[in-house]
Amino acid sequence: MRFLKVLLPLVGALLSGVLMALVFEPFRLTSLVFIALIPLLLALWKMEGKRGRWKGFGLGWLAGFAFFVINLKWLNTVAWAGALILPAYLALYWAAFGAFAATWGNPFRSGQSPTVGRQITIALSNAFVWGGLEWLRGWLLTGFGWNGLGVGLHDKLVFAQAADLFGVCGLSVVLVFIQSVVGPMLLSPIQLRVRIRLWSVAVLSLLALAGYGILRTSMMRRSESVDLSALLVQINAPQEAGRVLWDRVKVHLAYEDETLKGLKDKGATDLVIWPESALSGRLLRMDDGSWTMHVENFETIQRVREGGKFTLIQGMTELEGENVAGQPVEKDNSRIWNSLVVMSPEDQLQSFQKHHLVIFGETIPFVNEIPFLKKIYEEQSGTEYTGSFAEGQKLEPLTVELKGTKVGLIPSVCFEDTVPRLERKFVRSGPQVIVNVTNDGWFKESEAAKQHFNNALFRAIELRRPMLRCANTGVSGAVSMTGEVLSTLVDEKGSHFTNGSLLARIQVPLDPPFSLYALLGDWPIIGFGLIGLAMGWLNRKRPISDLSERVAA
Repeated sequence: MRFLKVLLPLVGALLSGVLMALVFEPFRLTSLVFIALIPLLLALWKMEGKRGRWKGFGLGWLAGFAFFVINLKWLNTVAWAGALILPAYLALYWAAFGAFAATWGNPFRSGQSPTVGRQITIALSNAFVWGGLEWLRGWLLTGFGWNGLGVGLHDKLVFAQAADLFGVCGLSVVLVFIQSVVGPMLLSPIQLRVRIRLWSVAVLSLLALAGYGILRTSMMRRSESVDLSALLVQINAPQEAGRVLWDRVKVHLAYEDETLKGLKDKGATDLVIWPESALSGRLLRMDDGSWTMHVENFETIQRVREGGKFTLIQGMTELEGENVAGQPVEKDNSRIWNSLVVMSPEDQLQSFQKHHLVIFGETIPFVNEIPFLKKIYEEQSGTEYTGSFAEGQKLEPLTVELKGTKVGLIPSVCFEDTVPRLERKFVRSGPQVIVNVTNDGWFKESEAAKQHFNNALFRAIELRRPMLRCANTGVSGAVSMTGEVLSTLVDEKGSHFTNGSLLARIQVPLDPPFSLYALLGDWPIIGFGLIGLAMGWLNRKRPISDLSERVAA
């Protein structure tokens, strides 16, 4: 019997971790998102004996580690150590939730069955704390908010529309609340009338989420819009970690051939978009705003210009330059940026310099103080470490001219499209499109690319702006401002790991709304997290009967 008391909580924690992993790619059992946390909650609430906080911490960590080690197994394609170390770190946020839910968030602390009022109070505190911890995971140490609970609703768009209120973390709050309301009914012989009320709260919460989604979707579809077309070009160049296996000539010829073929077969387009770090040559930007680039870039761009009149958008490496004796040269100790570059049909150039750098991919903290980190990078990436990228500072959208209308571009490079707190800073009035250029080739033909895309599409919902996304290896496609996937580039077998081009068409609202999330950002979720802690602190030593009377009153 004692053995079962020890084993069952462990099984419950592991079961929740596995169920959560099954929600996401490559498994796609997304309906499990509505029940996945219940086994963990039951294990946390049923614990007996002393040191409940530490036991809860351990169970939460075990569940989180089980989830992330399955969910992020694609890291093995680059570094097996990272596939263990990162899940072990990310599981700490689940552990913190476990410590809270086992103690301050436990409706069975005194051994009595909770009343309706108390259970709703406890469910809210658990949901708020979970949401706050998801935000913290996406912010602390530059953040990695990948695959929060709410992202599991990516193919259930009627429930996902509320992301425009409090972001994807807000969706997680609702999902945890519903499971925290339902959970006690599986542990305690609750009276029928109490059971009916709790089920009613859970069902009404779900219906409210769906009702809001139906209403917002209907409102978005009535927006006056302008048509925009974009040719997304994907060459699917193979990589070994950070090293592209094709030579520079083959890469340039591939972009030329696929672009010209796409323009010939699919007709005129407003934009042509190439992915992150598309061409090998670098952009040199002078202090006075003038620019130049390597001759191989000019030659490729001039060749594709023969296919028509369009604005070219591409990822490019950008450096600081200066004019010396009338010649543009790279500055000494020049900063280097991973940039998104927009070139008008007349080759007027704008650039956005990436803000959110990938640790070990684009920057290595303390590399000068700990030189061994450089060696680790070179072993894992297969390329020489030549220094970190610099962080961009500008927060102004880029612009393109579209049929006499100026359209703003909300730019993002690589996994910046999974960082909502950054993307919202580019929202302005008037027509806007989110444009992302990326390259998931580091992770070969794994589920990382589809997971990335599913996280990214929530930016369209949160900001109520449509999205265009172009990848070298990954998912290239278009997303409406309700999160509907309008089109993606796939081969005849339905695989995104292909070369070719996609003519994507989207509707760009002329006067799009400002969502609550675009206006307030993450502050409401931070506030909810603090409120959840405060509610738990107030509940920590109160007898259930006393608190129930207060809630009922």
